[in-house]
Amino acid sequence: MMKGLTNWRLFALLTALLVFLSGCGREEISTLIPAGKVAQDQFNLLILSTIVMTFVIIVVSVIFVLAIVKFRRSKLGDDMIPEQVEGSAKLEFIWTAVPIVLLLILAVPTVYSTFDLADVTAMDAETEEGEKENLTVNVTAKLYWWEFEYPEQGVVTAQELVVPTDERVYFNLISADIKHSFWIPSVGGKLDVNPENVNKFYLEFDQESSELEDGVFYGKCAELCGPSHALMDFKVKSVDREEFDQWIAAMQEEPEPAAEALAQEGEETFANSCIGCHAVSGTEPAGVKQGPSLATFGDRNRVAGFLEHNEENLKNWIENPQEYKPGNLMPDGKTNNGGEPFSEQELDALAAYLMSLSVEE
Repeated sequence: MMKGLTNWRLFALLTALLVFLSGCGREEISTLIPAGKVAQDQFNLLILSTIVMTFVIIVVSVIFVLAIVKFRRSKLGDDMIPEQVEGSAKLEFIWTAVPIVLLLILAVPTVYSTFDLADVTAMDAETEEGEKENLTVNVTAKLYWWEFEYPEQGVVTAQELVVPTDERVYFNLISADIKHSFWIPSVGGKLDVNPENVNKFYLEFDQESSELEDGVFYGKCAELCGPSHALMDFKVKSVDREEFDQWIAAMQEEPEPAAEALAQEGEETFANSCIGCHAVSGTEPAGVKQGPSLATFGDRNRVAGFLEHNEENLKNWIENPQEYKPGNLMPDGKTNNGGEPFSEQELDALAAYLMSLSVEE
């Protein structure tokens, strides 16, 4: 008796938690708060599926309760034999036709949306001047970070994707190593990122990310890809077309030398120790460097994709990246040009320099 009561209380508690926690969504990462047409279409399919399943549950539950109440033995007696309906053409038609109708209700919009969201024929559309009508971004997944190339604009960045709002953005997805999965929960469903083929799709961003609490949408890797899979995050800044064009223009310019003395010292240390793996120019060709481009590091929302963006975390990351992101390709105990571990002064200088790398006003 006590065990049954305990189980019932546990069930009631879990049900209450399910109701309350279902409302704990964040705009920048919740699939239940769509921020684009693709996400809205997929959300509508989710609502449709929920309505159909709820309808089935309610109908079955009502029939079940009615059967228990109407045909209970205490009411009809032990000798009562229910009407036998075996072979009833009417009933067989009903319980065959109803599931078919429900499946059609689900299948037709789902199949239509699947083909519509996979239609990337407009990716290569050109204007009369021979320019691409739509923005295309080449996405390359790497252990454990993301590279974003804007081929028509000659711009390459990493970890933070910048896109214009109120227009389609097409993506070419490929992996440089193993399988990953590209996912911006608030803006659209996930798509596999494979090393052997390019997957293509499009997204639309209806909301400017500056309106969000963190100023960015969150992107995730949705494919188990190694010990730091959960930390393979990226961020998305969605801006209006004018601001996007300004960002592209700023990325196309060569970076200016550091202005402050400490940052200048860091720039020299970087040139002697880090430039072989990391670019600081937004026009460095994609794939040339082993590590992510740092051209916009000062504008980023996070260090290494998930650490709070400050100099202390940056210095800790440089000193011991494996502690924070196991399995990444940045070696532990990074040393300066003389082969010695970075001194505290060198770390301070590097942090000051990297934080000064900015193209946003």
